Amino acid sequence: MKRVASLLASAFILLVPLCSANAAMPEAATALFEAKTVAARDGALSTLEAAAPKDPASAYAAGAGEFFTALELLASGLHRHGFESPQSFMLPLMQLPVPTNPNPEPLTYEEFRSILVAFRDRLAKSAATLGSVPADADIGMVIDLTHVGIDLNEDGTIAPDESMAAIMAALSHGGMAPDGAAPALTFRFDRADGYWLQGYAEFLMAQADFWLAHDFRGTFDGSFHMLFPRAKLPLQDILVPPPSEMGGNMFSSEWRIADFISMVHMINWPVIEPERRKAARQELLEMIRLSREDWKAIRAETDNDREWLPGPQQKGENQLTGLEVGEEQVQAWLATLTMAEDLLEGRALLPHFRITGKGINMKRFFDEPKPFDLVLSITGPGIAPYLEAGKILTSEDFDLIQREFGGGGFLTFALWFN
Repeated sequence: MKRVASLLASAFILLVPLCSANAAMPEAATALFEAKTVAARDGALSTLEAAAPKDPASAYAAGAGEFFTALELLASGLHRHGFESPQSFMLPLMQLPVPTNPNPEPLTYEEFRSILVAFRDRLAKSAATLGSVPADADIGMVIDLTHVGIDLNEDGTIAPDESMAAIMAALSHGGMAPDGAAPALTFRFDRADGYWLQGYAEFLMAQADFWLAHDFRGTFDGSFHMLFPRAKLPLQDILVPPPSEMGGNMFSSEWRIADFISMVHMINWPVIEPERRKAARQELLEMIRLSREDWKAIRAETDNDREWLPGPQQKGENQLTGLEVGEEQVQAWLATLTMAEDLLEGRALLPHFRITGKGINMKRFFDEPKPFDLVLSITGPGIAPYLEAGKILTSEDFDLIQREFGGGGFLTFALWFN
């Protein structure tokens, strides 16, 4: 369980490869990843961005730095308004271990959308920068993730307990930092890992764009006091108990359970920016393309040096996940990518448990957006406009792939593989 928890933590926080050229790591890259203050980090990032058009190593490091600052924009925005992480797998984007803010600022629906926009746009910048790195660039950086972090509490410093390693440790312990310093966590990140990072940027952009495509004000007004209990949301005075009665974990108290049910019930979102929902599909397709490029590069590697994502030819388990990769699993993953691409392109249809003879056309779901109702989509009426006859994926298709990952291990590998 600890191994899986560590992997899930790393998949959400996206502790992504930081690289530079083997021949000479840019001095600014070292400064970026060793920075102890936000000002020093941002200064180094500006230097790398200026050098990026002519130097692949600088572009690689800059893209990674932009990714980290995207996470920081999200974390600092949440902290500013007194976010309390639900620590629930059902809300993966809300698992950042943001420190307690005793004096949170009020939060409005418009301000929350602005936080998502800033997060999404910085991710887009990161993806573009990483995409500028030539495929044949000679990249390699050895880095200890206890030295790399983000400013979670907006105090201008990057403290040891805000390092990527510490954040992972906190998540794997249910949101509580373990006793003692986080253990060294060193990897040698190379060119293949850049595709991995870029793919995760696209994945998060798709999630942000899906939210932003809709008007979710009703959900915000009716249930977000569960996440921001002291940010002066509309129902705070009525539904949020005194601090002594709140409980730490989302599911440790009845009021949070009730509000989570309310949240699910109120996900009935009109479409207000249809182009963003269309963009989400394109971003997911780009993630699939990058995953293929990632595995092409991994399988071409001849070294075996502290790999973040080792190929079958690179024996030894990953020090974070404890997992090894075999050729059968790579082939199964490539088949998974084909299946996902077929769904997003409408070449295959997604089955629904209560409907026979027709399946859901996911291309039309994104490109012909209608109001999104979570409950009605689960029960059937909400997906009726996207049903059509055609090739429907079956449980046997899914089972065949999952079998290569040990059945229940598929999700664990998928979060790691991207």
